[in-house]
Amino acid sequence: MTKAEIQAVRLLADKRERDARGLFVAEGAKLVGELRASPMRIRHLYAVAASPQFPEAEIVPAKDMERMSMLKTASDVLAVVEKPQVRLDTAALADSLTLVLDGVQNPGNLGTIIRLADWWGIRNVVCSQDCADCFNPKVVQATMGAIIRVAVHYTDIVGVLSDARTGGIPVYGTFLDGEDIYTSALSRNGIIVMGNEGRGISDACAARVSQRLFIPPYPADRRGSESLNVAVATAVVCSEFRRR
Repeated sequence: MTKAEIQAVRLLADKRERDARGLFVAEGAKLVGELRASPMRIRHLYAVAASPQFPEAEIVPAKDMERMSMLKTASDVLAVVEKPQVRLDTAALADSLTLVLDGVQNPGNLGTIIRLADWWGIRNVVCSQDCADCFNPKVVQATMGAIIRVAVHYTDIVGVLSDARTGGIPVYGTFLDGEDIYTSALSRNGIIVMGNEGRGISDACAARVSQRLFIPPYPADRRGSESLNVAVATAVVCSEFRRR
């Protein structure tokens, strides 16, 4: 490969470049295999060795794959993929469970939450503009393929929550002063708001939450860690909603 070709892939580590070109990078045979079988369009496919799984891949030297890779240890397969065009249908939120993320900025957390959404059958994750980019290479890898099946939207979440409340859609949020999630009444549909890793849910979003929930420690009066990691808390909350 030429230096220019390698650089063109490497530049996709930057969000501005991903947005400008409408592309992102995925690595690893399992993830790329899922992408290849999905409606997403792979623009370029590279591999270090010929394989029946990827017969159309351009074979490149291992040293070139290492230069292109955005992982600590380069994989044997790398794809440059076109970003999907998704549209948020706010009317459909009334009949489903939706995650709204308020300033989740750690790529690992965002990727894990998208993967959790996929596991629990949540088809839409709505993010504030200051959330991590879902096509960041670290996020893509952390989703383990869920980025194919879960639509991630970036928008004015305060507006989304306001419209939801006006439309009678329940809006839940997790707070340290909330009601015990295990004894609270929960609906089959609605919006679950999860907050930033440090500050939690912003005041603007909190003002639009209709039911404040709390994940209690065990035993309930025990004083230990101040809070849960946002991805862990999301798993607990989604599990309880689906269990009901």
